[in-house]
Amino acid sequence: MSGAPAGATAGGVPSGVTGGVAPAPALTPVFVRLKLALLRNGLRQSSGRTAAYIASVVVVLLLAAAQFLGLVLLRDTAHADTVVVLLTAVLALGWAVMPLFFPSGDETLDPTRLVMLPLRPSPLVRALLVASLVGIGPLFTLCLLTGSAIATAHGAGAVAVSVLAVPLALLVCVALARAVAAANIRLLTSRKGRDLAVLSGLVIAVGVQFVNFAAQRLGDAGGLGALDPVAGAVRWLPPASALGAVGSVSEGAYGRAAAQLLLSAGALAALLYAWQRSLTKLMTAPDGSTLGAGQPGRKEATATRGPGRVLAGLFPEGRTATVMKRSLRYVWRDPKTKAAWATSLAIGLIVPLFNALQGRGTIYFACFAAGMLGIQMYNQFGQDTSAFWMVALTISSTRDAYLELRARALALLVVTLPYSALVTVATAAVLGNWGALPEALGLSFALLGAMLATGAVASARFPYSIPQDSGYKNVAPGQAGLAWISIFGGMLGAALLCAPVLALTIWLHVSNLADRSWLLLPVGTAYGALIALGGLRLAAPQTARRLPEILTAVSKG
Repeated sequence: MSGAPAGATAGGVPSGVTGGVAPAPALTPVFVRLKLALLRNGLRQSSGRTAAYIASVVVVLLLAAAQFLGLVLLRDTAHADTVVVLLTAVLALGWAVMPLFFPSGDETLDPTRLVMLPLRPSPLVRALLVASLVGIGPLFTLCLLTGSAIATAHGAGAVAVSVLAVPLALLVCVALARAVAAANIRLLTSRKGRDLAVLSGLVIAVGVQFVNFAAQRLGDAGGLGALDPVAGAVRWLPPASALGAVGSVSEGAYGRAAAQLLLSAGALAALLYAWQRSLTKLMTAPDGSTLGAGQPGRKEATATRGPGRVLAGLFPEGRTATVMKRSLRYVWRDPKTKAAWATSLAIGLIVPLFNALQGRGTIYFACFAAGMLGIQMYNQFGQDTSAFWMVALTISSTRDAYLELRARALALLVVTLPYSALVTVATAAVLGNWGALPEALGLSFALLGAMLATGAVASARFPYSIPQDSGYKNVAPGQAGLAWISIFGGMLGAALLCAPVLALTIWLHVSNLADRSWLLLPVGTAYGALIALGGLRLAAPQTARRLPEILTAVSKG
């Protein structure tokens, strides 16, 4: 009839709506808004968390601005192309290895939370990729890539290519990080895969050191010319090839530039495909690593393994023995704790020995081993996750808190003391500097004691949650800035606490009393022990008083 309401079809369905079903909103804006909302809500939880996040943002922006200015000043220099290409390769390597073990809180990038949603892989990958571009890391990378393009772009054609090359390189870096993370998402969450997680941690630890040494080579102005052949090969590897295309256009090699851009575009397509395949498998395939968990005799066989069982007879009786065995079993059985320890052990050995083998290290680099393992003292209660409530029930006084912290520190020393000594002896053997061995050991033990002290205080004052449902996140959303402030603030405090021993070392050498440097071994050992006990005494009343706040903070993951 002609009297039908305006805007209605003959079937009674409103015009503009197909089949009576409202069109689904675009997925990408939803994920971007979700990420911004998660960040905003995380910052609203406490003023301290907001201050920590703002401080971390300011530090990153200042560093990015300094790097950007330095790259711009490289323009028209002889080796600008070499620096730009190698820097882009180092950035890509960092994106590949760092997100797995360094703190990052991003709920939108955890695909395990999306398993029950009716989402297709292709639009999901696009939405996650765009959401990944929102953050401090992508902004820092964008600043470096933009500065690199400015340093090598000469002429209108090169500028036009750089407009395409910079976002392409950024997308390759982000896609590489997410593809690696998606491929390893069950690595640290499965039971059977935890041994493979340790191997992955060792590989990543070596990769981080390659990033470190590559950065050192880039900062060595006298060696840039020697890196030209390396840069010539790296400029064909994505995403460095995208920035290499800018330099190629500046030189008039348009065919080479087109090939380099195509390589980066192809790499981006391959990474997105691999990422999509990983997401599809993650959301549709069962986790086969736990299928044999219920086999007869498995639990009994597992119970007989681990350092806690082997060393149980050596521990003192009472609460101390219980806490020490529990801490060592976490190291042996918990995938994330095991991976963190494996990474620290690997890096603590690689840094001093690599520098010594290159002929430019000193025996004092051996202190890096004590520093890496000392970090494990930080966020002690966060390592317990939501199970900390059972520990909290046993803490009713300052003495209970002190005994708990002391036992955790002793469990750490079971591994750290012999390991620090072993690394120091190995470094002295490579360098042939046996005379400096006692003072290096004394400095290592003093540093270890200082980190135990500051770690105990940081655990009480700045606890944060470690999510257990994600294999590549070490901090709950909104707590990343708090984690960085806790760790680096504690490390700075440890360095200040070690100042007296360091001053004594310098005074002995300046005063031509190097033959008495052996005194630093007993002095450093005693000083480290006293500082550690003082830190535990200081942290105990804070732990007992702030127990509800600690329990709330570590249970958020």
